[in-house]
Amino acid sequence: MTKKNANDTSLKYVRMKNESEFSDLQWKTLDEPKIPKRSILIAFLLFVMGTILLTVGVLLFTNTWFDVKYHDRTWPVIVIGCILFIPGAYHVRLAYYAYKGYKGYKFDDIPDYDDE
Repeated sequence: MTKKNANDTSLKYVRMKNESEFSDLQWKTLDEPKIPKRSILIAFLLFVMGTILLTVGVLLFTNTWFDVKYHDRTWPVIVIGCILFIPGAYHVRLAYYAYKGYKGYKFDDIPDYDDE
């Protein structure tokens, strides 16, 4: 049986001699983070659709653009706009900060819905 070295990166599991030992594998980071493109696209669409619905809701509320007969649709449009805007803006902000490399933000914070 061949004895494996703790510094061998092909291993997924290395048994340590003592509990107090450290291995270089513990401190190894991924070379390039996986960017969840599909999740960022969905977040951007939520952000844009929420912004549009909030704008339409405010215009309905103030009666500046639309006729008074559509005033009953004001609150549902504003509520749905908020439901879309808040998570979209949050995840777009996370993606932007991770892209810019701000401390404490990384692409792992964004949920990945890809089946790959």
